[in-house]
Amino acid sequence: MALIAPSLLSADFLHLQRDCDMLNASEADWFHLDVMDGRFVPNISFGPMIIDFIRKATTKYCDVHLMIEEPEKYAEAFKKAGADNLTVHLEACKHLHRNIQQIKSLGMQAGVAINPHTPVDTLRDILKDIDLVCLMSVNPGFGGQSFIGQTIYKIKQLKEMINEQLLNVKIEIDGGVTLENAKLIIDAGADVLVAGNTVFRSPDPKAIIQQLKAL
Repeated sequence: MALIAPSLLSADFLHLQRDCDMLNASEADWFHLDVMDGRFVPNISFGPMIIDFIRKATTKYCDVHLMIEEPEKYAEAFKKAGADNLTVHLEACKHLHRNIQQIKSLGMQAGVAINPHTPVDTLRDILKDIDLVCLMSVNPGFGGQSFIGQTIYKIKQLKEMINEQLLNVKIEIDGGVTLENAKLIIDAGADVLVAGNTVFRSPDPKAIIQQLKAL
């Protein structure tokens, strides 16, 4: 059974407590928190202060996805804000292994994200050092985009690499996840589904999360 991680990028920030309460009462496993800096991606979202407030509103796992340049400058701030997992982009890290060591030394789990155009094989030498791979199934920066079909092949390829090395690394899929394609994604080998608009734009978000969990 896959873990469901609704993305609060799609929440109503005028009623953030209400949306956090809804997720707390739902079958959602994680809170997925997208941090954007307007440099690595063409959008700006929120930073440690908002995550600190969200952390106070939930006991669920806070999965923080940094779509930012120079993540090493901010890792400690996100730890203090309450991140359980910190995911950095391979494309944004000149010294990826050093970034991962920093995250681990701060007591968080570590993830690496790759954009749709980045080959899975670039992860081969870092897999043993991380807890999660986030495969972007849309071009990062904005919610509500359509799932890129080639991602299914990448999930299968990554799962093979993880199994070959006998590792316990979760595969997270971020972007364009819907009730229609979720089973295909899970069957390919995904462990965590990030869902934003699919959950928060629904008339009954808790029911959508329940349906995703049941797949």
